[in-house]
Amino acid sequence: MKFLKYALFIILPVCAWSQEKLTGIIYDGSAVENNIPLGGANVYWLNTSIGAVTDFDGKFTINYTKDYKQLVVSYVGYKTDTIQVNSVASITHRLAPTSELDEVAVVARKQATSKSYLQAKNIINVSSEELLKAACCNLSESFETNPSIDVNFADAITGTRQIKMLGLSSPYILITTENVPSIRGASQAYGMSFIPGTWVESIQITKGAGSVVNGFESISGQINAELVKPTTDNKFFVNAYGNANGRMELNTHFNIKIDDSWSTGIYAHGNLRNEKFDNNDDTFLDMPLANQINVMNRWQYTDTKHGFVSFFNLRFLNDEKQTGQTFFDPNTDRGTTNAWGSEIDTQRMEFSGKLGYVNPDMPWQSVGLQLAASTHDQDSYFGLNTYNIVHDSFYANAVYNSIIGDSRHKIKTGLNYSFDDYDEMVNNLDYGRKESSLGGFFEYAYDDLDKLNLTAGVRVDASNILGVFVSPRLHMRYTPWGRSALKLSAGRGKRSANIFAENQNMFSTSRQIIINDVGGEVYGLDPEIAWNYGVSFLQGFNLFGHSADITVDFYRTDFTNQIVVDYETPTEVSFYNLEGNSYANSFQFEFSASLFHGFDARLAYKYYDVKTTYASGELEKPMTPQHRFFANASYETEVKPNGANWKFDATFNYLGKQRYASTALNPIEFQLDDYTPTLGTLNAQVTRVFSPQFEVYLGAENITNQKQDNPILSSENPFGPNFDTTFVYGPIFGASYYAGLRLKLN
Repeated sequence: MKFLKYALFIILPVCAWSQEKLTGIIYDGSAVENNIPLGGANVYWLNTSIGAVTDFDGKFTINYTKDYKQLVVSYVGYKTDTIQVNSVASITHRLAPTSELDEVAVVARKQATSKSYLQAKNIINVSSEELLKAACCNLSESFETNPSIDVNFADAITGTRQIKMLGLSSPYILITTENVPSIRGASQAYGMSFIPGTWVESIQITKGAGSVVNGFESISGQINAELVKPTTDNKFFVNAYGNANGRMELNTHFNIKIDDSWSTGIYAHGNLRNEKFDNNDDTFLDMPLANQINVMNRWQYTDTKHGFVSFFNLRFLNDEKQTGQTFFDPNTDRGTTNAWGSEIDTQRMEFSGKLGYVNPDMPWQSVGLQLAASTHDQDSYFGLNTYNIVHDSFYANAVYNSIIGDSRHKIKTGLNYSFDDYDEMVNNLDYGRKESSLGGFFEYAYDDLDKLNLTAGVRVDASNILGVFVSPRLHMRYTPWGRSALKLSAGRGKRSANIFAENQNMFSTSRQIIINDVGGEVYGLDPEIAWNYGVSFLQGFNLFGHSADITVDFYRTDFTNQIVVDYETPTEVSFYNLEGNSYANSFQFEFSASLFHGFDARLAYKYYDVKTTYASGELEKPMTPQHRFFANASYETEVKPNGANWKFDATFNYLGKQRYASTALNPIEFQLDDYTPTLGTLNAQVTRVFSPQFEVYLGAENITNQKQDNPILSSENPFGPNFDTTFVYGPIFGASYYAGLRLKLN
């Protein structure tokens, strides 16, 4: 009756389990000649929350049914193994130690997108297989097939894609590369387009406040991109791409093993768009002319015997964009009213390194050091507005990992330091500043795979801009019944807003920029502070003999202070401290299923309630749809003996109406409705794999040919008082088709 009660509660059936037991013992694989038991090792059935912890003699007992086939064994400092189980016979297994800091080896069929029943944090893991389902040319375009991230164009001229999570824009998301903060400051507007898609091995999306280890700036979530590794990437890789709007790309990887410890890779990316398109005849380019050269040299050092692993990266980027009217000539028209145009030229150089040490004698103890330094130089103008910024940045993070008693009780503690030097000029006004902070953190994780695990952390930071402050974070997972996970989170974030770098689309308007200076440390404004709270429920079940799951989550962000960006007066954009309420409520329902072999489907519905108190009152956040529907279907045929097969993928997005910022004070010919129309777009891709070494793909974006009418307000008079390119809610170019190929050699 108890099981029936649960089944009725969740509507969908959950298979009951018997009380048959599987027993076993786990040994230290580094001591083959001596049977040294591993006490406190985690043992659980794959894709379930049914687990156990070995005792001090390495022994365990776990519930067993014939439905359970793969047993996962993990322990801090050792490689995670997946054991095939076909009977209830006792198991003896040895775990091999590893010096790979924070890496996990999983012997199982990798899912393109997966969620964990066991982690306390609400993390969505996106593999490289998922990234190949769409035209993922850079990181900003990597989320087209993921319902948790919203992607839209920032304005009608630069082609820049902006992302949102939980109803909030990317500045409120901590975006990291291998857990080092990377897309921030001067790179906030265009930085995601500076990470090529082929460089990305996987992406981890964390909803809600992230870990205290990574910093204090995370408010709505964290996105971490793991890059490909020289030791596991193809020795030689080529990806060539071209589409109907004139964009061409070429990516090459070349990796070589120097000796038993050292490997290195050269990763080169280039893209070019030199054709002019104006499909809506408003005299403005639908997409900018652009070219980018992006090169990274990556080094990997591994010394398994002594417990060391490290990565070192050197990167250079040169990115140039030209946009505006089709007849604009920068050589003769820059700084004049002959024609409206814009150029955005960026050079970026960076170094990053990670050094990890795992104690060979006590593999649950490890030390990690992360270092990063970069210089970002953007020289740009938008019509008669000029914006130049040089951002020099340094970041260091030292982390110590250990356990208390056994691996159920883990701790992380350490220090990090960051320094940012901004040389920022806006229309010949100097807004330069220096910002530095030193912080310490402590995080405790309790991991009982049977029912409960939690991660509680706190950090204290001292900043010359933000002062001394405390950032607490809490994540908890509870399993009420089989194949389920109830997750709770809460946390506080704080940041200084870079109002010009984060809102560069305002320069492509005739609006006057007004800052309500109250004597704050940054632009005369106070820092932003917010609390995020969330609850998520994940339930797995069997549907037609295949695995499926549903996820329901709700998150709320409350701002104690926010820099309000006010577009409600058509001739102005104002920045001021929040006086009143500002919050974002996000509700999401998601269903995922493998309906038959090779076929996966995902459906999602998302509701946003995002409101801010403006000078004119509490209003909905502009350009934020209340309702969004998402559907994705993918199918992969059986792989033939020669490695050949077909892959098919389609994604549909429906966006509800979105509020325009007020245009009521404009002349009547430049007034817009209160809300945008609804919008539905369809993307699809077909991949033909000829062999493990070679494949060709064809695809289309916006097959429904949705196009926003008149996306630029007063395009016929770009130097007049009503010119505005920020009222963008959908595609401008219309349907776009692309093709590409991938060549891999090992």
